[in-house]
Amino acid sequence: MSETASVEPIGKRERTKLANRQAILMAARRIFAQLGYEAATVRDIIRGTELASGTFYNYFRSKEEVFEALADDGARRFRPILRMAREHARSFKDYLHSAFVAYFRFIVEDNESEGLPIDERRPHVIRMDTPEMMAVYQEVRQSLEEAIARGDAPHVDADYLACACIGIAQEVGGAMLRRAPPAIDEAAAFATGLILNGLAGVPRQG
Repeated sequence: MSETASVEPIGKRERTKLANRQAILMAARRIFAQLGYEAATVRDIIRGTELASGTFYNYFRSKEEVFEALADDGARRFRPILRMAREHARSFKDYLHSAFVAYFRFIVEDNESEGLPIDERRPHVIRMDTPEMMAVYQEVRQSLEEAIARGDAPHVDADYLACACIGIAQEVGGAMLRRAPPAIDEAAAFATGLILNGLAGVPRQG
């Protein structure tokens, strides 16, 4: 009984810490979308939660730390999804399309779960210098290097191509989120065609 008594408070405390941290991150995403990163302040983020101002500083020292945590949070959850797309791809084109679909579905579901209005929907913050985002970049680059080595993809600079894929996913994903309803397959077809064949590969509109 004494063991149970000592374990339960720790479990509850950890759940509370996780809930508080998540509340701060969700509020920050909403505030950054509404005001922009530069204009947003820590006070704005705190106002977006039900937490006391002192509680914020138990988790983050600045809005910069929150920004970095947002980038890592999304990348950490998306990385295994991206790996699955890579493992099940039947060709280079299939990998690109599957990866874009996976990312676009991921950001749509995240935004819908947070209940953001369409004009405030944004992809997760992408910063290439965070540990988790670097891991995602390495995952993408390795997939591209393997495709190039097999002869499935043109022999191009894998570093540039990985960055281009990530940049296109971010920007096209942001535009897709602001459409009602967001067309995941259409956005993925556009991004895939653009990577494979430039503008010549982009599906034409009627």
